[in-house]
Amino acid sequence: MSPAGSTLLNMNQQPDMRQIMQQAQQMQEQLAKAQAELAERRFEGSAGGGMVTAIVTGGPELVEIKISAEVVDADDIEMLEDLVLAAVRQAMEAAVEAANSQLGGLAGGLDMGGLLG
Repeated sequence: MSPAGSTLLNMNQQPDMRQIMQQAQQMQEQLAKAQAELAERRFEGSAGGGMVTAIVTGGPELVEIKISAEVVDADDIEMLEDLVLAAVRQAMEAAVEAANSQLGGLAGGLDMGGLLG
């Protein structure tokens, strides 16, 4: 049989469902392991030259905020709020970027940002 004929024969054969299910199970296990590893990682964001820092996990979950005393001004609470927000956003973006990088290949290149943020 010619190579073209064997290609057509392979195209007409049914896929091995057991093999497909095994591959899906392996991919699911790899994805779960990667998600667990990512959830343990910590990502930091900062604002105001490091006067405000935020730490999030890859879950993502906000786990820590640090505010330098120099940035606390009772007359300018809005600036402090902006700095906290900027630091948290930066940390969350780092976590989402890591998730896209680590999980993207396992999830077929899906954008994980929609799931995490």
